[in-house]
Amino acid sequence: MITGELPSAPVRGPRNMLRALGPPLAVVAGGAVCAGVLLWADPTTPGGPLPVCPTKALFGLTCPGCGTLRMLYSLLHADVGAALHFNAVAVAALPLLAWSMAAWTVVRLRGRPVRTWQQWRWAPAVIGIVFVGWFVLRNLPFAPFAALKV
Repeated sequence: MITGELPSAPVRGPRNMLRALGPPLAVVAGGAVCAGVLLWADPTTPGGPLPVCPTKALFGLTCPGCGTLRMLYSLLHADVGAALHFNAVAVAALPLLAWSMAAWTVVRLRGRPVRTWQQWRWAPAVIGIVFVGWFVLRNLPFAPFAALKV
């Protein structure tokens, strides 16, 4: 199988299976390393080794991704309430990310496309609206939206 090319038939044999699962396993391994660094660095402690969000540092705005490291740290400690406080939209996006990862792995093994949320007609528009809406809502200076700043 050439890199970037989908196989035309299901994967057979241990060598081809390992070759097909290599990239997804590399992504999972990279995620595990990142989780380890995140546990070590503790982004909930001010002045830690992890950098501050550049958007917040430069412009003073809470971007849609602000709080994602703290959200992941909270989820790694099974604190869902804190995770939702730090970035509720990112928590909601995690199942979609997992679905995409699983679909990618299945495509690599089966050799044919799998239908996912990414092929839905309105997915790009909905993601764009949620992204812009979350950015605007997090930066409104009055209650109840002021509580969304992190």
